[in-house]
Amino acid sequence: MAARALVTGANGFVGAHVARALLERGREVRALARGASDLRALAAIDCEIVTGDLCDPAAVARAVAGCAEVYHVAADYRLWAPDAAPMYAANVGGTRNVIAAAVRAGVGRVVYTSTVGALGIGADGIGREDTPVSLGAMIGPYKRSKFIAEQAALEAARAGAPVVIVNPSTPIGALDFKPTPTGRVIVDFLNRRIPAYVATGLNLVCVEDVARGHVLAAERGRIGEKYILGGENLTLAALLARLGRIAGLPAPRIRVPWALAYGFALGAEAVARAITHRAPRASVVEVRMARKKMFFDSSKARAELGYAPAPIDEGLERAVKFFREIGAARAAA
Repeated sequence: MAARALVTGANGFVGAHVARALLERGREVRALARGASDLRALAAIDCEIVTGDLCDPAAVARAVAGCAEVYHVAADYRLWAPDAAPMYAANVGGTRNVIAAAVRAGVGRVVYTSTVGALGIGADGIGREDTPVSLGAMIGPYKRSKFIAEQAALEAARAGAPVVIVNPSTPIGALDFKPTPTGRVIVDFLNRRIPAYVATGLNLVCVEDVARGHVLAAERGRIGEKYILGGENLTLAALLARLGRIAGLPAPRIRVPWALAYGFALGAEAVARAITHRAPRASVVEVRMARKKMFFDSSKARAELGYAPAPIDEGLERAVKFFREIGAARAAA
């Protein structure tokens, strides 16, 4: 009988690809999802779906039972949250619940999905696993909650839990139904809603490579270690130019000063809180994050895990095709 692996958040963007990568390796997959979750990303694969909330220790324990591996991918990933309490409960409390349940059940390996947002940026402008950083450097509740959760995972590993941590950068590709904040940028570009850009940068990676990196971390990663699962460092202007070539659309040429973008975000958040009650087009957290390029180095994962990401244009092409197929973005004129 094939080993069973639990994937929390398997109905989400990264989790759905982790589930597929595990099935390709011959594992049985159990997916933990909340009762009201959108399960479209799991529609075409053979996996067991169990219902439960990360904040319910009993439900988590039931999901973990009988599994040889646990991939804790689930997270509350929002860059604008009127109330941050549910985010901390899911990202921090949920992580502690999953690791505790895995230890009690004697699970052989736990892969915790952190984020490069919980890492520091070095003096050379590049972030690495060991770059010094503190909670005070984290911008917004998402990054702060993930930083605290990562510290909890590291503490558990030091206490003997079989935890390996992966830090994905910015995954892109198909099955981003929600979409994620990065997917929303692609959708907005395809719908001609990005007339200008700010001078920032990020590390982009094909989501399939992130998923394979999770499996490699379980197979080859060292307990208590972190591994950046990244791809290519690109400025936002370069990203939009590539999207333009792939999608057959013109890329914006106007660069917006940071102060102007910040003022726009303040206004957009005020409208969101008072009127729409939906995420604004640009949040203050997003604009603050944009002041620093988020460039990272995946050398450690390449050397220790055999991680080998594909060219990012492949992921961009899949993302463009996916968003157009589901009707989230219109086709080129």
